[in-house]
Amino acid sequence: MSDTPPDRLAISPNSPYYDAACLERGVGVRFKGVEKTNVDEYCVSEGWVRLSVGATVDRKGNAMTVKLQGPVEPYFRDTTET
Repeated sequence: MSDTPPDRLAISPNSPYYDAACLERGVGVRFKGVEKTNVDEYCVSEGWVRLSVGATVDRKGNAMTVKLQGPVEPYFRDTTET
């Protein structure tokens, strides 16, 4: 497996961008230079993240999210950063 995370990744198993192997390895996301821990989905090439909003859910039980635009920097947590 490569040391760079995928361009787009989602934590929902229903998404076509879900990748269990990457998520098991641990992916961290910096958005606008700040570490985010509530990221549901991201896309580096388009420059956006979807963040979950509290414990609120929609009528189907999915977490409510907000989409924010800006620079996205994903990384694997299991690699040592130098």
